[in-house]
Amino acid sequence: MKKNSDDKNRIVFSTNSSFNFEEKETGQPETLPASKQTLYISLEWLKGGKTATVVENFIGELSALEDLGKQLKVKCGVGGTVKDGVIIIQGEQRDKAIAYLNSLGYKTKKKGG
Repeated sequence: MKKNSDDKNRIVFSTNSSFNFEEKETGQPETLPASKQTLYISLEWLKGGKTATVVENFIGELSALEDLGKQLKVKCGVGGTVKDGVIIIQGEQRDKAIAYLNSLGYKTKKKGG
């Protein structure tokens, strides 16, 4: 039988009577308040010459990032997605995104040109 080194059902044995087994955290950081976060807003060119506004550096849970992405899409009136820890909004929406994020209490910085 082949064993995977990442198997979550491993047996832990210690001769130390005061040993306490603690599971590792899931790796998702706690969501910081808006006032303690600085988000970077940039513009990227996609295939076919289309542009997208990208919001990076959000520190927090994936569900909070997805909620923020949904709010931004509604505020800008366009589509978009949350992928790989960043929010991608269709089109050149940097000014709208910055204004909205600032109104929520986030610090923002334009990244790139």
